[in-house]
Amino acid sequence: MTDNKQNGYTCYESGPMAEWYERHVVQHPKLGAVRGKKWLKEELQLTGMEVSVGVMAPGQGMSFSHAHKQNEELYLFLAGNGEMLLDGTCVPVSPGSAVRVAPPVSRAWRNTGAEPLYYLVIQARADSLQQWTASDGIVTGGDPWT
Repeated sequence: MTDNKQNGYTCYESGPMAEWYERHVVQHPKLGAVRGKKWLKEELQLTGMEVSVGVMAPGQGMSFSHAHKQNEELYLFLAGNGEMLLDGTCVPVSPGSAVRVAPPVSRAWRNTGAEPLYYLVIQARADSLQQWTASDGIVTGGDPWT
């Protein structure tokens, strides 16, 4: 981890995706130790969102459905094939799939393929986005690489 918070940034290295299952373990309040998952809030000192990296082995899936009180989630699938169960509707996911889930929607996901299912989850308070790239971005200079 590179911690340079006084200068406005923090970096964390998740490592190669092939190592995520062995490298990352979280202590889940309902499941105990969960391999292949890493919450990044503390490592990155996040203040407006939660981000996690995750991997599921073939045939593996969430053992329970869950919803949120106030946070929406964005699931970005990087490799592998699977399904998300969203309020009883099954949605296929594959590399490049992006799925936004509103707080009250019950959700679970599983790996239905023969390869590991790699994904990122970004969680932030629903309806809190006031500006985005076009209205929040500020050009600070010309080409920084020249």
